[in-house]
Amino acid sequence: MDAAAEAEDRVEEIGIERIMRMIPHRYPFLLIDKVVEVRPDNDAVGIKNVTINEPFFAGHFPQRPVMPGVLIIESMAQTAAVLVVQTLGAKAEGKLVYFMTVDNARFRKPVVPGDRLQVHVSKQRNRGSVWKFNGEAFVGDKLVAEATFAAMILDE
Repeated sequence: MDAAAEAEDRVEEIGIERIMRMIPHRYPFLLIDKVVEVRPDNDAVGIKNVTINEPFFAGHFPQRPVMPGVLIIESMAQTAAVLVVQTLGAKAEGKLVYFMTVDNARFRKPVVPGDRLQVHVSKQRNRGSVWKFNGEAFVGDKLVAEATFAAMILDE
């Protein structure tokens, strides 16, 4: 694809209302607030504004709140799901997506209330309903987590 065609396909921002039409997740498990960039069939960048009001902070940990690493990976998966729906179109909206694998997960720095988590996902490949991604999460310019993961879209 040439640069002009790629720029034409790029989606600048997807807000929370549209995200909720695209993926089935809801509070308290909707872990992205917006997607600031999507290049269909390629990559996406999601944003999660981390606040002290998150329900998981009540128990993880009351004396020193830290966003659980597994939820950072879930935010990667939700950003990837938006990428998949944007790639496949309206027929994929609202479908369930199940994790199949999570590999090479690394957590490099705690994510705490007040952080703005920026989630970058890029498609490695897809075969039929199975998609594989690389994900990285940043706070500012610091890499805080990374993983490779695969998911399957269910046709129910």
